[in-house]
Amino acid sequence: MTEPAMSVDPDVDLHAPEQRRELRPSPWPVLASISAGGVLGSLARYGLSEALPHPAGGFAWATFAVNVSGCLLIGVLMVLVNQVWSRRRLVRPFLGVGVLGGYTTFSTYVVDAQRAVVAGAPETALLYLAATLAAALLAVWAGTAVTSAAVGRWRARPAGGEAGGR
Repeated sequence: MTEPAMSVDPDVDLHAPEQRRELRPSPWPVLASISAGGVLGSLARYGLSEALPHPAGGFAWATFAVNVSGCLLIGVLMVLVNQVWSRRRLVRPFLGVGVLGGYTTFSTYVVDAQRAVVAGAPETALLYLAATLAAALLAVWAGTAVTSAAVGRWRARPAGGEAGGR
């Protein structure tokens, strides 16, 4: 996809590097959107981990649910960002990097597996590692496939609205 055309201030001399810098978008809105999204995603993850605690050596269902659902949503989001909201500059930083980056926690996934091994449950650790990886990859694929199909149907619908309905 190409970047949307920007109008140029006629007072800016494009041959002067210090004036060309005026045309670059400020990073602050992007950083603020990532931060705000990260707060929301981290709070959602914390809430789920409190709702689904797991015993030492047990299967970490909360972390599993967070990572798999986050991967599903990442698949959905990437289709929407590329095919529907391509001109919305802050959607991907807010939802993708911020919310879903704060929500998913693959570092905790590794710590949970290590804790299971230390607690004397290496089989649970291996099952957890393999199941999370397989389910996360499947979730990204499913999110992408289902959303791509839905966007395709949405774009193919008649211009007047619902087919056959009046």
